[in-house]
Amino acid sequence: MFEILTVCTGNICRSPLAAQLLQSRLADFAPRVLSAGTRGLTDTPMTAEAAHLAAHYGVAADLSSAHRSRWLREGDLDSPDLILAMTREHRREVAELAPARLRSTFTIREFARLAEGLSDDEIRAHADSAGADAAARVRAVAGAVGARRGMVEPVADPADDDVVDPYRRSWETYVRSADQLVPAVDGVVRTLRVALATT
Repeated sequence: MFEILTVCTGNICRSPLAAQLLQSRLADFAPRVLSAGTRGLTDTPMTAEAAHLAAHYGVAADLSSAHRSRWLREGDLDSPDLILAMTREHRREVAELAPARLRSTFTIREFARLAEGLSDDEIRAHADSAGADAAARVRAVAGAVGARRGMVEPVADPADDDVVDPYRRSWETYVRSADQLVPAVDGVVRTLRVALATT
């Protein structure tokens, strides 16, 4: 088993949607996918808009309805093999809580952008170097993706590595947020599927 943590602010829009999409799309690998917020709300359900988007993208209704927001704590950062923040600010807050986890922490759009430059063969080679354990394979590939941070051209606008916060904003903003998030989820899923395929 491997573990992914997604992080946003209030843990009612972006990070639970990302977690549920990852859980659904990687279900055959039985991952543990959790989410948390850096501040704001506690024990609150997803917004109706975020739950609607989850259903639209194929998440089972019981997964969305069961969600309750929670605060990010330092202990939450010990076990995840990959930590995916929704913005650079969230990534910074994770790094402040657990500096040793920086190598495994990305904004979700940053991870997808950096991983896109790795071929399937390269991903497999990094994963194979870690052996058969799923968690070790994910950590090895996260390390390989992280190593590309200084090797590729940065995005022209740093905000392009963020997912916009739709909370208390228009439906159009929710759609724009999902339009940024879902392709990044797809990039993460593609990378991890290659890493975890051991046959």
